[in-house]
Amino acid sequence: MERLDTPVLDDHLHLDPERGRGMDAVDDFARLGGTHLLVVNKPSWHLGDLPAAGEDFAHVFDTTCDVVARADERLPGRAWPVLGVHPGLVSRLVEDGYDPETAGEIMRAGLSRAADYVADGRALALKSGRPHYDVSDAVWAASNETTRHAFELGAEHDCAVQLHTEASREQSDLAAWAEERGLPAHRVVKHYAYGELTGPTPSVMCEKEYLRTAVDRGEPFLMETDFVDDPDRPGAVMGPKTVPRRVRWLLADGHDEAVRLAHVETPREVYGIDTEATLDRDD
Repeated sequence: MERLDTPVLDDHLHLDPERGRGMDAVDDFARLGGTHLLVVNKPSWHLGDLPAAGEDFAHVFDTTCDVVARADERLPGRAWPVLGVHPGLVSRLVEDGYDPETAGEIMRAGLSRAADYVADGRALALKSGRPHYDVSDAVWAASNETTRHAFELGAEHDCAVQLHTEASREQSDLAAWAEERGLPAHRVVKHYAYGELTGPTPSVMCEKEYLRTAVDRGEPFLMETDFVDDPDRPGAVMGPKTVPRRVRWLLADGHDEAVRLAHVETPREVYGIDTEATLDRDD
């Protein structure tokens, strides 16, 4: 297929080198014109036992860094790890017998461990958030405290924080919490976002309707698939070819500026990455 004359970044997907498609998914992405990936670690319970301390997350993070290194070699651009703690872990821990406060402590320890990877250059950004489903007040409070801890770590290590949260077009509260802790609101990224969002930077799911809204707004945005790479859920979310396909669709409609905004300017402002300088155009 004809090479695109632009970087193409999928802002949020997962890769499973053992049970999933792994490098085959990366190859599909690149074959369609994809150049850069932000690979988020899979939920910890998919890669081992439930954690009881911060060090118990190391296997999850190391596995993700390893698969990102392999993906990096196959792309005309770059791949970076985004490491953290899936907010659904709090429910798993509570079901396993922990009280919500202790579950929150374990999750915050995991985030602190992820921040070590950012500090030494092995990871680009952090991942946190709060449940997108109904929970008790105690679980909600523990989850919000964990999210605030992620913002503190993001400010301390000068990195972005991706959030998995409830579906909403209004999240000014989260942006304000980040600002209060020294993390600029634009460096908070709402994963699985609609095309319109108040507060954090939206990482827009690549539904055409959502992308049309994002383009019309003209505000900074990113594009993602949330590819889960799980053989037990083969049709879940979107496949790895989707972002480059949507970029081709946007370019065909004359939205060159929007493509540059999503794949060059916003990644630079949010993550501090240069998707043009890291693109081998002779590949």
